[in-house]
Amino acid sequence: MNDYQTTIKSRVTLAGTGVHSGKPVSVTFAPSDPDTGIIFHFVDGREPGKELRALVSEVGATDLSTMIGNPDGAHVATVEHLMAAVLGVGLDNLVIEVEGNEVPILDGSAAVFVEAIDRAGIETQAVKRRFIRVLRDVRIENGASWAEFRPHTGTRFEVEIDFESPAIGRQQFAIDLNGESFRNEVARARTFGFLKDVERLWAAGYALGSSLENSVVIGHDNRVINMGGLRYPDEFVRHKTLDAMGDLALAGARFIGCFRSYRGGHRLNAAALRRLLSDRSAYEIVETTTRYERGRIAEISAVSGPVFAPWMI
Repeated sequence: MNDYQTTIKSRVTLAGTGVHSGKPVSVTFAPSDPDTGIIFHFVDGREPGKELRALVSEVGATDLSTMIGNPDGAHVATVEHLMAAVLGVGLDNLVIEVEGNEVPILDGSAAVFVEAIDRAGIETQAVKRRFIRVLRDVRIENGASWAEFRPHTGTRFEVEIDFESPAIGRQQFAIDLNGESFRNEVARARTFGFLKDVERLWAAGYALGSSLENSVVIGHDNRVINMGGLRYPDEFVRHKTLDAMGDLALAGARFIGCFRSYRGGHRLNAAALRRLLSDRSAYEIVETTTRYERGRIAEISAVSGPVFAPWMI
């Protein structure tokens, strides 16, 4: 992993459909200065020109996706796949110009975002990265579901899901995050759902842009109805891991630690991140003085500077 902050080299635009509204939407990635973080800039809508930082403090809703901003004002929904790509490829500073109130769903994964970033190119900036290093266990529970952060020498995700449907069942997935592992093992995992739920959402005016082109759909007979089948044998838990990556990218910086969850989702991911960042004894801000080697950090040093003030929640 690069010790220094990064941005993209040139602008790149992605256009598509909003999975919930069914309307045309687009996002444009633009380079940004060091120490500015990830910023959403609204080109149109109710408050054109307004900017929002990609931080958990700006999360306005987590019902069907992760939404940044005010649901009754300037907001952008379904940011999790885009933010997972930003975290996965290692971008620190970026302006995301939004046309519409959603990020385009594209193929339902993070792969197209990664391809766009690769086309734009990644530029290393002459400012050190800062990390949120987990110092002790932090856990949150909601019924049978739970999520926790634990100290770890790298950035690791351990995610478990458990569905009654035999098409999914109980699946586990673990990954030590870096650019290569994200691209190969997580980025192509698509969002998924049940046909019965999609039909109910359609009737209520939601998921209007959902289709077999951007979702893995399980039919009434508990089988995947997509003609091409699954991209990974355990694509469901890999996509839940992708969602968790996108939600935790709203910390304001990459964390050094292990995130674990059981039967999690956007709401639980956000709640766990808020719990961690609300306790200053549970983490510290550090910067690396040597590169990552074989998943370990050889040397780190604590710093007093903020990381886009992620604890302001």
